[in-house]
Amino acid sequence: MDGMVPQLGRLLEAILAVAEDRDLDAVLERVIVAACGLVDARYGALGVVDERQPDRLSSFVHHGIDAETVRRMGALPTGRGILGVLLRDPRPLRLDDLASHPSASGLPPGHPPMHSFIGAPIRVRGQVFGNLYLTDKRSGDAFTDQDEAAVVALAAVAGSAVASLKLSHRSQELTIVRERDRIARDLHDTVIQNLYATGLGLQAAQRVGADPDDVQERIARAVESIDATVKEIRATIFALQDAPSSARGPRARLLGVAEEMGDLLGFPPRMRLDGPIDTVVSGALCEHVVPVLRESLTNVAKHARATSVAVRVGIVDGSLELEVVDDGIGLPDTLRPNGMGIGNIRERATLLGGEAEVASVAGGGVRVLWRAPL
Repeated sequence: MDGMVPQLGRLLEAILAVAEDRDLDAVLERVIVAACGLVDARYGALGVVDERQPDRLSSFVHHGIDAETVRRMGALPTGRGILGVLLRDPRPLRLDDLASHPSASGLPPGHPPMHSFIGAPIRVRGQVFGNLYLTDKRSGDAFTDQDEAAVVALAAVAGSAVASLKLSHRSQELTIVRERDRIARDLHDTVIQNLYATGLGLQAAQRVGADPDDVQERIARAVESIDATVKEIRATIFALQDAPSSARGPRARLLGVAEEMGDLLGFPPRMRLDGPIDTVVSGALCEHVVPVLRESLTNVAKHARATSVAVRVGIVDGSLELEVVDDGIGLPDTLRPNGMGIGNIRERATLLGGEAEVASVAGGGVRVLWRAPL
């Protein structure tokens, strides 16, 4: 019982930490860090279930492995092996040794060794949103029943936090819809009626035998009316706009591009965002890396014939790296040096003192590696 007292204190701290943020990505990162501290785990991760393919992970956020090791390991997990067990059977799972489980598929080359394991589903309104994974207790001991209970409790808190965020976002969307309906009514009551009246006045000016001075006066009034209407339309457009994209953090903007491009691609890109991107990526750097991601994903959609694309954005050796890898047909043999927007991608890197590489990869596909100093 005495051992539970400090862990209950850590659980309370973890709950408070998770509840602090109102940004989904930040919440997920806080959940992982809090979970590792809660059970003294060396490594932690959170896999979000793909809504279109529930047997796969759409994104994978991790803690404890440095960026260079992650880079050497290659693609992020998508839900095979032990991770797939939790996708098929979303119940808490605790193992003394990962390798002993029948579904274990081994670790990729360069992956740190991992032995003890706890996994727990995160549910949002009864549906599995994702899974929380913890491995390797720092003491070298196996995870305990108390550890499992604490992780399950934190997963429940995480599910509530995610549900609250989703509800908040929906409320904001409803507010925007109502505001747009109001603006549409205003458009109908003012702008459209003004244009209709102006049209009637111009029609009257077309009458055969109309006085030329009267015609000129009607045209002058029509021009003034149209000018006023254009100004009102511009004001309406500004009112329709949400918060400017520059007010959003780099992480949210990058994820927004990935979500936006999902329909064009026909599948969601697999996103991995490593490190304190919102903290260290400046506004100028953000204004370049976001268009580079959009350009790269557009190329995949238009030319690659790919079935998947993996995106990695991370902080490596004082630079921001963006890597986009697809499994398509590769670059065409007759590609011009700056074709497919490659010149724009390289120019944006050069302007920041960085570099960009675009090349076919073995087995098919294209790899874009864009790097700029922080």
